[in-house]
Amino acid sequence: MSDDPSVTDRVTHAANGDQRAWDALVDRYAPLIWSICREHSLSDADAHDIGQAVWLQLANQLDRISEPAALASWLATTTRRECGEARHAARGLQAGGHALDGESIPDQQTGMAERELLAAERDAVLREAFGRLPPCCQRLIDMLTENPPVPHAQISATLGIPVGSIGPRRSRCLDKLRGDPALAALINPGAASAGGELSGRYLRGKDDQSIPG
Repeated sequence: MSDDPSVTDRVTHAANGDQRAWDALVDRYAPLIWSICREHSLSDADAHDIGQAVWLQLANQLDRISEPAALASWLATTTRRECGEARHAARGLQAGGHALDGESIPDQQTGMAERELLAAERDAVLREAFGRLPPCCQRLIDMLTENPPVPHAQISATLGIPVGSIGPRRSRCLDKLRGDPALAALINPGAASAGGELSGRYLRGKDDQSIPG
């Protein structure tokens, strides 16, 4: 991602009034918001209104976001909440005799699209967190995740460490990776789940955390 500014940088710049950074965030995450709206069987008009509401909430909270790299989870959670309120209002209209328009027909692909978008975002956060590890940890984890597996004797010879220390060092390196603030926001078990599984070569988990407002 060396040629693509990180989400953290974009959020920071957007909070400081950088319009290009804000536009880049909108371009990156608008498909996620749209897919969630379609998953909730909302019309194009309702999806547009929800998108505007979500972006307005984000604009009002940019300077208070503590974990910018977890932005995808925050947007997903906020969009779902807005969609739920819109569906509740729509049910009220139906009860009063107003039918939903034809644009509200569910798209069977939206659930998969959302999961793919979130998975891609989680992978990006994971890659960035891995890049912040000490080089010795990066080399060790890389060798331990090779396919086919690299013998411990070879790892020992290559890295110049005793075979018996490979396991403990691996644990310490993974603890450093899990402790990365951006990644921790995605794997915190107390977080609201955004669905899907954290995929990648180095760490696996299931829970996402929305960015606190």
